[in-house]
Amino acid sequence: MNEDVRLTAWVRGRVQGVGFRWWTRAAALETGGMTGYVSNLADGRVQVVAEGDRASCERLLDWLRRGDTPGRVDGVTDIWGDPRGGYEGFQIR
Repeated sequence: MNEDVRLTAWVRGRVQGVGFRWWTRAAALETGGMTGYVSNLADGRVQVVAEGDRASCERLLDWLRRGDTPGRVDGVTDIWGDPRGGYEGFQIR
């Protein structure tokens, strides 16, 4: 059984002003079955919050780390938890 989870990831590098949030939303929608958001942080990182089945969230995390994203990813820090709900679709904030 594939449990539902919450993935929170912080992406470091040149990830603002390069279409990274748009790309992340498109990747989440392509994977399907996830809700959440992607947003710029004041310190230059991008935060990704995704809820859905573990396999979909792991696939999104793999895409974030893969390196063929817009800009340049220097690293990704992630934490996993239980879904909290309350999201409609996958949004750019």
